[in-house]
Amino acid sequence: MDFIKSYCEEQTAGAGAEFAKRLQTGDVVCLNGELGSGKSVFARGIARGIGIKSDVTSPTFTIVNEYFTGRTPLYHFDAYRLSGDGDAPWLDEYFGSGGICVIEWSENITHLLPKRYYTVTIERDYNNTDYRSIKIEHIGD
Repeated sequence: MDFIKSYCEEQTAGAGAEFAKRLQTGDVVCLNGELGSGKSVFARGIARGIGIKSDVTSPTFTIVNEYFTGRTPLYHFDAYRLSGDGDAPWLDEYFGSGGICVIEWSENITHLLPKRYYTVTIERDYNNTDYRSIKIEHIGD
């Protein structure tokens, strides 16, 4: 388990880029945290860390954004609007597609997650709006 302290958006993105160095094709990363905690910023850092140079935006309304210009494809999901078993039957196809999956609001689809994944929990300090604590855990075998 890793604990990271961040004091600005660039440090949060930098933590994502550093974390990306350990990611391999087929990995799933679940980003958890309140609205505005920095999940999309961390996801942008992961993208940067695997060599994606294009703008990485939150897939809030599209559910998934796909990027193919890095060392491996990146599939960036927003599961905020998903909840039931029937909401995302296509998700398995992404898990086995040979890319890295990054999922914001993964707590809404825990029943659909593979047996092995990373969870990244980002928490804000409301007394210092720039501070984030980032906890990274590997779940499964």
